[in-house]
Amino acid sequence: MSILVCGGAGYIGSHTVHELIEKGKEVVVVDNLQSGHLAAVNRKAKFYKGDIRDEKFLHKVFTENKIESIIHFAANSLVGESMEKPLLYFNNNVYGMQVLLESMVKHNIKNIVFSSTAAVYGEPKKIPILEDDETKPTNAYGETKLTMEKMMKWCNKAYGINYVALRYFNVAGSLGDGSIGEDHNPESHLIPLILQVPLKKREFITVYGSDYPTTDGTCIRDYIHVLDLAEAHIKAVEFLENGNESNTFNLGNGMGFSVKEMIDAAKQVTQEDIKVVIGERRAGDPAQLIASSDKARNILGWTPKFTNVKDIIKDAWIWHESKPNGFND
Repeated sequence: MSILVCGGAGYIGSHTVHELIEKGKEVVVVDNLQSGHLAAVNRKAKFYKGDIRDEKFLHKVFTENKIESIIHFAANSLVGESMEKPLLYFNNNVYGMQVLLESMVKHNIKNIVFSSTAAVYGEPKKIPILEDDETKPTNAYGETKLTMEKMMKWCNKAYGINYVALRYFNVAGSLGDGSIGEDHNPESHLIPLILQVPLKKREFITVYGSDYPTTDGTCIRDYIHVLDLAEAHIKAVEFLENGNESNTFNLGNGMGFSVKEMIDAAKQVTQEDIKVVIGERRAGDPAQLIASSDKARNILGWTPKFTNVKDIIKDAWIWHESKPNGFND
């Protein structure tokens, strides 16, 4: 029996595929390569290029393989773009989930692990965020992910499809050997943007706001290593395959690091000076976003291995320094 990874050519998906193969699993990958990279897909995985919104394509994948479980990463995920093009996000994310769930019903596949987001919470009323806190997204991206979670909930009741939704914030790092890593165009994540300064790809890093009610005035976020994230998805698959009921989990280190702390850590890792320019606050940026992952630790038995932010940045730096132009190098 195989595990199907939708979006397995993307950043988190490709690392999860690699870890699954390391554990001896049979893996099938589907990706339309809109933002993913074929070079990121482990060669031991069976790859199909196609779109999950294409019912005939999914039918081919499901009839040619014995799929037991699905890990679903395939989605648009840029917050700013989601506000400018909400219909694009509802079409790709929500309609994509609809077609995927319809295919699961048709082919009697009962397990799905979903890559959700802590953006479903919106502006948190308290820190750390718990799974049963209010969900009130402040952007279209978070709204589509929350809608996808609700679709799985009702399909669980109607068709017996079991799911795990994993909600997380900032992902970083790489495999650590320079073979695969983070390659987005355009890049919007903090750590790659910081590292573009020592790579001479930008003159400075802009810090959006230095007057937040935090220790150093900059925003605090929870960062998680991509390999820790991959491990959580695999544990979630095993959780479902062992017959457990559907559930939702936050994933994070449970501690926050400020933007300034991230820049200082990057300076130490790269041994380079990183010029900083202070900009205006961005609308909708909360001062702190930290998720409690106690539930995932207790129920899934998941414990992040990379809790030192310098280790996370070090692995990211190995990738970016060896491939400054990503998979085009």
